[in-house]
Amino acid sequence: MDNDMNHQRTIGVIGAGAWGTALAQMLASDGRDVAIWAFEPDVVETINTAHRNPQYLPSATLAPTIRATGNLDDLAGIQTVLVVTPAQVLGKVLGGLTQAPRDLVLCSKGIEAGTERLMNDVARDAAQGSQIAVLSGPTFAHEVAAGLPTAVTLACEGGTEQWDRLSPAIARPAFRPYYSDDVTGAEIGGSIKNVLAIACGVVDGLELGQNARAALIARGYAEMLRFGGELGARAETLAGLCGLGDLVLTCSSTSSRNFSLGKALGEGKNATELMADRTTVAEGAHTAPVLAQLASKRGIAMPIVDAVNTILSGANPRDVVAGLLARPLKAEQTDAQ
Repeated sequence: MDNDMNHQRTIGVIGAGAWGTALAQMLASDGRDVAIWAFEPDVVETINTAHRNPQYLPSATLAPTIRATGNLDDLAGIQTVLVVTPAQVLGKVLGGLTQAPRDLVLCSKGIEAGTERLMNDVARDAAQGSQIAVLSGPTFAHEVAAGLPTAVTLACEGGTEQWDRLSPAIARPAFRPYYSDDVTGAEIGGSIKNVLAIACGVVDGLELGQNARAALIARGYAEMLRFGGELGARAETLAGLCGLGDLVLTCSSTSSRNFSLGKALGEGKNATELMADRTTVAEGAHTAPVLAQLASKRGIAMPIVDAVNTILSGANPRDVVAGLLARPLKAEQTDAQ
């Protein structure tokens, strides 16, 4: 990487998939230097020589102030770093940092398998000394990269002091963050909506209609509120951009990796083959089993999440949906078990 980058002004991005590349492009839109770490050497080379990332974000021509590297040491000294790795490898990647940044902004959505930890807990252990924030909301990577209007939640564990540092660094004319200090709520909304998006994709693949999809979104949101409340998330956080907003977006478009995975499952394709063949990660497929297990341990009713987990395990989607519809009738309150 070029040594003449001003590390006090540079923003770092760890992860050069579609979302990481889109965030780098958005951050560079005002001429700011952005250092992006990529796992694949060919992605590093193509970003630096052709200003493109055809493997993950083929629609975008990248700003010349974005410089890619395969060496995490090149991010040492950068004070604000966005982490956009797949959730299941976040801890391992952050463990390779030789110097923890002042602010670590988590943009990955999921729950760590095995430990059942949210990403902020994983990051806090792996990058001790960093202050954690979570960026989450209704975002399709190709739209952010194209400069289309986008609003997100930026949840800061350091409160307004951290917000005052981060918001000017991250906000752009078409990219508007809203403040929260509910890091747990921001993470839970982003994690659960991925699983629910798979469910909505299944409904679409089975051609069950828009009524069914709307009902699933509403009842899925009730599951999100139940789970979030148990883990200490605030209901108003989950009613915002990082919860309901993100849920509506990803449950209604094949631009969502999770929705498109569910649609393929509903159409009869094999889950194992689909997961092996996907270039980009559908995080909901990794989150579903750990979320279902965690909910069961805590006695939280999440029948839609359970259904997705069952389908991902190989069950017939039509049979699973029939089982959901056959559940006993009950009141609509979100806290009903």
